[in-house]
Amino acid sequence: MHILFDEAGKFLTGRLLSESDSSLQVELDSGKRVKVKAANALLRFEKPAPAELLKEAGSLAEGMELELAYEFAPEDEFGFADLAREYFSAQAGTAQQVAALLTLQNAPHYFRRAGKGRFKKAPPEIVAQALAAIEKKKELQARIEAWAAELVAGRCPEPVHQQLYRILFKPDKNGPEYKAVVEAARLSHTAPLVLLQQAGAIRSAYQFHWQRFLFEHFPKGTGFPALSAPPVAEALPLAAVAAFSIDDSATTEIDDALSVQGLGSGTVTLGIHIAAPGLAIAPGDPLDELARTRLSTVYMPGHKITMLPDAVVDAYTLQAGRDCPAVSLYVEIDEATLAVGPSRTALERVPIAHNLRHDRLDTIVTEAWLAGEANAQAPAELAGLQPALVFLHRFAREHKAQREIARGKPETFTRPDYTFKLEGVQGDEPAGDERVLIGTRSRGAPLDLMVAEAMILANKTWGLWLAECGVPGIYRSQASLLPGIKVRMGTKALPHAGIGVKAYTWATSPLRRYVDLVNQWQIVACARHGKTAALAAPFKPKDANLLAVVSAFDAAHTAYNGFQGGMERYWTLQYLRQNGITELTATLIKDGLVRADTLPLVLPVLGADGLQRGAHLRIRLGAIDDITLELSGTVIERLDQPVEDPAALESEAEEDEEEPLGAPVALAIDLDDAAAGETPPGGTQNG
Repeated sequence: MHILFDEAGKFLTGRLLSESDSSLQVELDSGKRVKVKAANALLRFEKPAPAELLKEAGSLAEGMELELAYEFAPEDEFGFADLAREYFSAQAGTAQQVAALLTLQNAPHYFRRAGKGRFKKAPPEIVAQALAAIEKKKELQARIEAWAAELVAGRCPEPVHQQLYRILFKPDKNGPEYKAVVEAARLSHTAPLVLLQQAGAIRSAYQFHWQRFLFEHFPKGTGFPALSAPPVAEALPLAAVAAFSIDDSATTEIDDALSVQGLGSGTVTLGIHIAAPGLAIAPGDPLDELARTRLSTVYMPGHKITMLPDAVVDAYTLQAGRDCPAVSLYVEIDEATLAVGPSRTALERVPIAHNLRHDRLDTIVTEAWLAGEANAQAPAELAGLQPALVFLHRFAREHKAQREIARGKPETFTRPDYTFKLEGVQGDEPAGDERVLIGTRSRGAPLDLMVAEAMILANKTWGLWLAECGVPGIYRSQASLLPGIKVRMGTKALPHAGIGVKAYTWATSPLRRYVDLVNQWQIVACARHGKTAALAAPFKPKDANLLAVVSAFDAAHTAYNGFQGGMERYWTLQYLRQNGITELTATLIKDGLVRADTLPLVLPVLGADGLQRGAHLRIRLGAIDDITLELSGTVIERLDQPVEDPAALESEAEEDEEEPLGAPVALAIDLDDAAAGETPPGGTQNG
C-alpha cells in the first residue's frame, strides 16, 4: 500500500509500513522512514509506483484548463477527488485525482484551501481581480525583459534613465526599472554602473556627480521658499569705526570685517565685526528652520548652494557703504609688545568702508609693501589702510607665534591653497565642459594671515567667554597632535591642540554656517545679560536641540566638504585633459601615494616601492575616469631631492591622505541579485 501525504505544503509519496490512530510510518523512495500525522494523509493507492504517480499526475495537471476546472467544481466545499470526477470522469483514477490536487493547490486565485485536500471556489469577482493582477504582472515582466534587452544592446530605456540615481543609490527593489538593470547586469555579466555607462544612461560625468549629490542631500531641489529678511528690531548704536572686509571676489556672504583704532597711542583697539543675522532671525523662525535644514553653504568650483536665500544674505552681509548690524569684539593690544589685553563685545551698527578682495590685492599687499616699498599698482583704497594693515600683519605674526608655542611645534604650510575659475559658465551652474583655470593663493600670505589670526582670536575669546558665563556653545576641539587624533565637535569648552588654544568655537561665519548662527545667539545673550545669560540664552546646558545641531552639522559638514573635494578633483582632471598634461612631478607622501607639485592632486603610483617619503618623482599619468574620479600613474624618473621641511611633510601627512583619490560610487544595487541569476522580489571661500 502506498500513500500520498502533505508535508508543509509539499506533496510526498511513499510505502505505508504501519499506522496507528494518529500517525503513520512511511518509507520514502530514498529509503528514509518518516512519521506522518494521520490528518496529513490525503490518498492511499496500490499503483502506480509513487514516483511514477507524481510524474504522471504532473503531466495531466499541465493539461488541465483552470477556467474549465473552475466551472466544473462544486459550489460548496469539495475535495480534490470530487473535482477529478467532475473534470475527467466519474471513474477518475489515482493519477487524475492527484492531477486535480496539484491544479487546485497551484491556483489560489481560483480556489481557496478549506483544509487538508479540501477547497472552495473563490467568488467570481475575486477571480476576475486575481486574473487582472496576473495579466498585469505578466505585462510588467515583459516590460522588464524588454528594458533589460535594450540595456544589454547598449541603449537605455527612458524610464530607466529617469530613475537613474534612485536605481543606483536608493532603489526600490520592487521597481521594474531596478529589476531591469539587475537582469541586464546578470545577462551581460557587466557591473551595473559600467552597464549604464555603456547604455548611455550617464550622459554627462559632471551631471552624474552633481545630480547624485542633489539626490542625496537636496532631494526637493535647491530653491528657496518665498521668505524675506526680518529687520533688526532694536535700535543699535553706531560704531565709531571705518571697518573693512577681506574676501575673494566671488564672496557674497561677507561675514567678517576688521577695524583698527588708536595707532600711535600705545594701546591699539582691534575690532572684529561679524555680520549679525542672529539679531533679526530668532530660533524657531521660518528662516531658522530653513538654515537648520541646510546647515551650511555648499561650495564647489563655479557654483555654490547658499544656506540662506540671496535676498536674506544681502540684507545682513557686510557690504561696503552701509552701516551693518554686527556683533563686534573689541580687543585691546599693546602697540609695542602686541600683548593681548581686555576685550568687550558690542551689539551695534558698523560702517563698512571697504570690501577688499584677495584675488585683486594679494600680489600688492606683500611683506615688501607692508615694509614701505612703493607699488604703483596699489589702488587708492589702500592708501589710508596701510598703517592699519601693517599693524594687523605684525599682530597676526605675533599671535601665530604664541599659538605655536602653545601648540608645541610650528604650523608649517608649504603648499598653496588652490583656486578654481571656470570660463564660459552659462546660467547659474556649470555644464561640466567649461575651460578651467587653476590658480594659487599661498597659505600665510599677509592678507590671508591677518584674517585667519583675527578670526582665531575672536573664536577663542568668545568660546572662553561663553564658558565663563555658563552658556553652552558649539566647540571644535582636538585632544592632541598625535596621529589619528581628529578634531571633534561638542558643547564643552575643550582645548584645540591643532590651533594651540584653550577653547575654540565657530562664531565668525553666521551667514554660511548654522553652528556659527547658533553660537551667535548664545553670544548675543551674553552681551545682553552677562553672568545671568544662562537663563536668557536660547540653548541651555545639555539641551537636546543643541546636541542634535552638533550631530546634524557634523554629518552635513563632512558630506559637503567631501563633495567640494570631489568636484575640485573633477575639475583638476579636466585641467589635465584640457592642457594635454600626461606627465607631472610629484612628491611621495606615503607608500604608493604621491602629491602633485603644482596641482591639487593626490594619486596612487606604481614603481615607488622602496622609496622614502619625500622623494621627488616624475610621473606618467594613466587614463582618467570621470565617473569614479580615479587616476593613477607610473614612476618614470627619480628627480633630485627637493628642499622640503620633513616636519612639514609630517604635519600635512594626514591631510594629504584624506584628500579624495576618487569618488567610489557606493551603489545600492544588490550585486548578489544579478550574480544569483534572478531578479529580487522586491576651497573657494575664506573664513
